[in-house]
Amino acid sequence: MSSPPVPRIKPPALRPGDTVGIVAPASNLKRNELEAGCEGLRRAGYSPFYFDSILEQDLYFAGSVQRRARELQDMFTREDVRAIVCARGGYGSNYLLQALDWGTIKAHPKILVGYSDLTTLLTYLSDALGLVTFHGPMVAKDWAREEGVDLPSWQAALAGASTWEPDLDAGSGATGLVEGSGEGILYGGCLSIVVASLGTPYEIRTEGTILFLEDVAAKPYQIDRMLMQLKLAGKLNGVRGIVFGEMRDCVQTANQGYTLEEVVLRIVGQLGIPVAYGIRSGHVTAQNITLPIGVRAKLKIHDGQVSLKFLEAAVSSSAGNGKR
Repeated sequence: MSSPPVPRIKPPALRPGDTVGIVAPASNLKRNELEAGCEGLRRAGYSPFYFDSILEQDLYFAGSVQRRARELQDMFTREDVRAIVCARGGYGSNYLLQALDWGTIKAHPKILVGYSDLTTLLTYLSDALGLVTFHGPMVAKDWAREEGVDLPSWQAALAGASTWEPDLDAGSGATGLVEGSGEGILYGGCLSIVVASLGTPYEIRTEGTILFLEDVAAKPYQIDRMLMQLKLAGKLNGVRGIVFGEMRDCVQTANQGYTLEEVVLRIVGQLGIPVAYGIRSGHVTAQNITLPIGVRAKLKIHDGQVSLKFLEAAVSSSAGNGKR
């Protein structure tokens, strides 16, 4: 029996000139990439801030569990920080699930942006607290390079556009695999991370969603295996639409003789819901699209063309707690 949905909390909007807190909840990072990303944020009109301890290293992590949890929690409670953007993914966010004070975070809702390993935090904050989170560009990755960020979707999602949709025209790489339309709460993230939640107290909740799934450098049979695991676990039941990301470098060999689209259609093609492929959010080659997790969206596919329309603002206009 599924748990009843929790009330949605929309964090306060991000405005030009606001301070953006930068955190590293997972893998360690390099100073030059961090500084390049900070410069990208400055060019976009924001004031980046981070604790010096962000550059600590413990094996492949960005310091100890305690350091990473404290950093993230402090950014939520600091009055001068308006939004929190992760520096990079890698691995390690799952360690924070038992180290964070979720009540404190709920009392200080803020924009949180990331992808890859950060899917762990984005989905659990959405499921357990009802906080709208954001699957989008990270500091030491996308903000650190030219054309790394899709600014129209970033601004629409974080500044509070009431209805909007990312540009998915013919040059975007997005295509429809199964026609139809569906409406639900946009939800998901990195495929390997959502699958890793199965069987834990932090298991993903997919019923009634437009499910977004993306990954990088996973071979087609591995994508097949993960999708089948979701299907066998019942996580595709009640899903109202599926959107795949760019799926960068997800090939077996250059001349493998089949496409990844054919592979995924074997699992999701007969669900009776629309399926899209190639939306650039997460592990992408350029112009990372920001997608809000936890807001109503409509997926429509007709004649191969994809439309993903967000039907409500993802943030609140007030400086309060954003509860709806």
